[in-house]
Amino acid sequence: MERLKPLQKSGSLPELDYLTTLVELGGKELRCDTVATVRCAGRELPLHCLELGSQDPAAPAIGFFGGVHGVERIGAQVVLAFLHALIRRLDWDQALREMLAHIRVVFMPLVNPGGMLQRTRSNPAGVDLMRNAPVNAEGSVARLLGGQRLSRRLPWYRGAGSAPMEIESQALCQVVEERILRHRFALTVDCHSGFGTRDHLWFPYAYTRQPIESLAELWALRCLFRDTYPYHSIYVIEPQSRQYTTHGDLWDYLYLRNGAREAAPVFLPLTLELGSWLWIKKSPSQLFSLLGIFNPLTPHRHRRILRQHTTLLDFLLHASYSHERWLPAPEARAGLEARARRYWYEADAQDTAPPTQAH
Repeated sequence: MERLKPLQKSGSLPELDYLTTLVELGGKELRCDTVATVRCAGRELPLHCLELGSQDPAAPAIGFFGGVHGVERIGAQVVLAFLHALIRRLDWDQALREMLAHIRVVFMPLVNPGGMLQRTRSNPAGVDLMRNAPVNAEGSVARLLGGQRLSRRLPWYRGAGSAPMEIESQALCQVVEERILRHRFALTVDCHSGFGTRDHLWFPYAYTRQPIESLAELWALRCLFRDTYPYHSIYVIEPQSRQYTTHGDLWDYLYLRNGAREAAPVFLPLTLELGSWLWIKKSPSQLFSLLGIFNPLTPHRHRRILRQHTTLLDFLLHASYSHERWLPAPEARAGLEARARRYWYEADAQDTAPPTQAH
């Protein structure tokens, strides 16, 4: 089976070919269907959703997403690499098989295949999918970066105010609401790149600097990871609003919609933002390549990125499966929320301290 490569030829979409190969490799263990199609450059491109494990609503669910921004191909490749590992482990890993009998695992690795084909951040219609939801930021946002409706020729275009969400945005929301949020516990990871020299693990909100309602649960998850992997401190774990606020974030939209439902499940949406500025710092020539701004271009660095995030994704899979063992009890939520507020909203936190110092 051919490995994913850091550089791709113009006009090709090898990530889609690789996904097709994984579907064949997964056989009857892997459920796959096309939730939508988009037209780009004379081609019909499928938006695939792939699943492993249980469909019992009483089971927890976790979703892995990538390729929302077309130029951030490494995010899609991280998701594909993790899916590949799970499929191969099914051949011999009895413990994984037993776990999958009690959890639903959903993959949507290529949310924006048209943007990937065209090497654009936006979809073929010129819309930035992460500015496309009907959510308006509170207060001012960074000009353009926070989302704009001036022109599709400018970056971070939200789409027309009167228009429905783009096909890709609707497909992602449909997958989350129909296949993940119908379960008693739900967690999602959306893989991106292009911000800072550190890898960030963000959670909502993006539209406001106010704390999320699930702050106690997110603090418990953050401490669980820090306690389990005290030497794996490559991630800055924080609310996205600590860096900037935006209009139209899809995960804000889904979280708010879930919170408005009766008997809504616990829903923890996370965004893995890979720090591509570090790759540029190490290889300044990447600045002269559009893909190089968002992706590791040297083969050894590309391989390292594909393997080093497996620890995090596997941790989140197991944490979802075992959520009842670490979710805060009702009487403990207030104390955990108070700690999280002090750390993330009342201090200049950089989430790198060992657990004994950061708790």
